[in-house]
Amino acid sequence: MSRLPAAIGLLLRFLRAVLVSGVQTVVIILKSGRPGGTPPPVALVRIRFAPMSARGAALLGSMVSLTPGSTTIDIDMESRELLLHVLDASDLDAVVDGIRRNFEPGLRVLFGRELTS
Repeated sequence: MSRLPAAIGLLLRFLRAVLVSGVQTVVIILKSGRPGGTPPPVALVRIRFAPMSARGAALLGSMVSLTPGSTTIDIDMESRELLLHVLDASDLDAVVDGIRRNFEPGLRVLFGRELTS
């Protein structure tokens, strides 16, 4: 895949993720704000990310933070891990899968690199 289609696809997937996550976050807030409503479990979670440059990892962390319901707290380039705060941790597999499916493919094309060990 060339860089331009990867960049356009990444932008479109990011915009979709922001929209979907925004709606989900509003629903969570409204449900937990009702009498008897309980907030979902929150969590700090570490996830590994694909091999990419520091710029790519910084962009990944930014995209995650700009998507409602999640915030990047730390990026560890040595172990290739993001430390995230997740608003709704009831399905962490879905959160991780969404990041990997929506953001990593385009970022790997734009900022991927082989690991040097």
